[in-house]
Amino acid sequence: MSKHNAVILVAIASAAGMAMTPRVAAAATPSDQDIIEQIIVTAQKRETALQDVPFSVAAASETQIRNSGAGNIVDLSRNFAGLTITDLGPGQSQVAIRGISAGQVVRDQPGVKESVGVYLDESAISVALFTPDLDLFDLERFEVLRGPQGTLFGAGSSSGTVRYITRQPRIGAFEGAAEVGAYTGTDTDWGGNLKGMINAPLGQTAAVRLVGYYNEIAGFIDSVYPGRAKREDVNSGEKTGARVSVLIQPSENISVTPRIVYQKLETDGYPRIDVYNVLGNPFTTTQPAVNPGRRGQVTQFREGIEDEITLADLKLEFGLGGLTLTSISSYTDRDVVVLRDASQLTGSVTLSLSGTSGIATPADVRLNSPLYDTTSLKAFSQEVRLASDGGGGFEWLVGAFYQDIDRDYGQNLPTPGYDALLTRLGVPTSAAFNAPPDTPFYSRVPYDFQQFAVFGEGTLHFNEQWSLTGGLRYYDFEEERLLTFAGVFADVGYTRQPGSTSSDGFSPRVILSFEPDDDVLLTAQVARGFRLGGINDPLNVALCSADDLVTYGGQPTFQDEKVLNYEIGAKTMLADRRVTFNASVFFSDIDNLQVIADAGSCSSRIVLNAQAQAIGAEVEIFARPDSHWDLGLSATYVQAEITESRLNATGSPIAGIRDGNRLPTSPEFQAAASVTYNWPFSNTLEGFANFTFQHVGSSYTQLADQEPPTGCVGCPGAPGFFAFGAPTISSFTFDPELPSYELGNLRFGVRSDVWEAAAFVNNVWDERAFLSLDRERGTRARVGYLTNLPRTYGVSLRMNF
Repeated sequence: MSKHNAVILVAIASAAGMAMTPRVAAAATPSDQDIIEQIIVTAQKRETALQDVPFSVAAASETQIRNSGAGNIVDLSRNFAGLTITDLGPGQSQVAIRGISAGQVVRDQPGVKESVGVYLDESAISVALFTPDLDLFDLERFEVLRGPQGTLFGAGSSSGTVRYITRQPRIGAFEGAAEVGAYTGTDTDWGGNLKGMINAPLGQTAAVRLVGYYNEIAGFIDSVYPGRAKREDVNSGEKTGARVSVLIQPSENISVTPRIVYQKLETDGYPRIDVYNVLGNPFTTTQPAVNPGRRGQVTQFREGIEDEITLADLKLEFGLGGLTLTSISSYTDRDVVVLRDASQLTGSVTLSLSGTSGIATPADVRLNSPLYDTTSLKAFSQEVRLASDGGGGFEWLVGAFYQDIDRDYGQNLPTPGYDALLTRLGVPTSAAFNAPPDTPFYSRVPYDFQQFAVFGEGTLHFNEQWSLTGGLRYYDFEEERLLTFAGVFADVGYTRQPGSTSSDGFSPRVILSFEPDDDVLLTAQVARGFRLGGINDPLNVALCSADDLVTYGGQPTFQDEKVLNYEIGAKTMLADRRVTFNASVFFSDIDNLQVIADAGSCSSRIVLNAQAQAIGAEVEIFARPDSHWDLGLSATYVQAEITESRLNATGSPIAGIRDGNRLPTSPEFQAAASVTYNWPFSNTLEGFANFTFQHVGSSYTQLADQEPPTGCVGCPGAPGFFAFGAPTISSFTFDPELPSYELGNLRFGVRSDVWEAAAFVNNVWDERAFLSLDRERGTRARVGYLTNLPRTYGVSLRMNF
């Protein structure tokens, strides 16, 4: 579509990926009702109208996000075609786009890199597991860039990129907003939020924007344990944060924007449903039997996460007469402590060490064993780019990027009384394995990561209809690690064992665009993205069976994952721009897919490389038949699967790497639809009602979950069953496939130009979705599912001034 006369609805963001609701403008003439607001995105690192971007991009404003009922990035993802987020609890989300995923990244895999880049404006904030659960208040928009974005966004964007775009300070304007909300629901504690924003001028050439928020996260999971009363709503939490940004603009050609972002997240547990736990289940006879119920788990003590992040960045822009020079400097300081109740893990190992001797008593098996996963991350990045100002027959951009990351990761498993138990079992104590007293496992793994890249992209406009875009990125990275493993679970252990890996390569992109008229854009592209490789941790040899040691040993590193994507797309506006229809079909060839492998009895996880492909299509439609109704629909179908088997000595697939197995975590089919009705109460008041429906298809957590005998513990060929507590069963079964689910959210209220009051019901029919399979020591010690928030209902009030 021509940039000279592109007029785009807020609602087109829906057509580009969200079945959402546009903000209704006041007093539009019949001919202008659909021409409400032009949506500008920066998917190509320059401002471009959404429908003019020559590849698949989705965007949604803060108003659209609020109307959908989304309170975090996980809720939001269900409204975007092709975007899937595995929710392991607040602060632990993992992002996938277009089905390209090789399995859930678990807490003790610090060397795994992200496959989708996550950005706050222009600063990268993604970490493979710990993607920050940022608040959605005072956003300008949320962008989803589908397909490889390696040329402009680099490593970690092999299947796409998502971006939080915040509102910037406004010079000469004093304004603000405040929002308060509260909710409760089925089997749910009370939750709520308080948020505020102030924009204030600092003279005539500068302004400051202050944003603050507090969220009380409602718990809904109960904890049970033999001989103890039930504890309710143990996964509650708090999230507090602030942003301070300043814009200094001494002239129209110079702008300086320093910013500080801070957020702290604290939770008291995880949204996990336990199906089986060796220390507490409905089948025991020599100890009190417990049933976790519909939304319950078996824990001995408090779990939870503490996640504190500080981000400081500085953006400089200089107009150089037809050129723009941009510099982005970013520094991140993040500390994460994940506390898990690993008593069932330690207890199951105790049962293995004791065997049939009977030396270990039930009290020994139940020793409190908290596992602390700690991450301290410090990252600095610098990007500099020079770009033409747009227009004319050729637009171009060149730049350079540097990143330095220090990540200190460790695990500590203090278990009071364990050394005395080991002595009775005839096993050397912790000191013999270089670990602190009563600590069966201890590790410290500092990483040093450096990356350098240069990139460029240009668009040649042959005429008003045809254009060709070409881009290329060269990257070079190095990673070093010193690993210390200690404790009886680590066998001989390791002390500051060095490890390293490095790689370099090119990431190209070519796009051909054809605009037959102002309302149609047709594109074809080939693009490559990449995900950096890394270093595997050694196996816990003492716990490995002989077969597992052969199968999973000898894998010190894993290679870069590369995605080569072929895509055809169309963006159209119909019926006098009352209807938008966007569609794309794609084929992705995935080289060295990084498969997350549970290393069987070794109680270890490593990464293996495999070959795979994904083929799929996306369709997004939005219609505004008149000024009252807004209708939206988005859907994605992806067939992503392994294309080459990787077999062990007996001919069985390793970690589920079998030709034809589905790639995990992402569904084959996902869809969202919304309907909104707006009506005037008076000249200044408007009523609104929005209903959003979301369907997410079935999926698997790991590749190996598709292989028998997964789904059974104690069956022939399956992990052994511990007969602790004289259970009435000798095996148990569970479904490793995560079933499809549907969610519905309803929001309605009244608003004016300065305030909005709304009521909402989220998860209207109280769907209990299984989002991820959660297991301990394979499936020997515990099997459970991560789940979603139950039906909630509440109110919110927003004021603008």
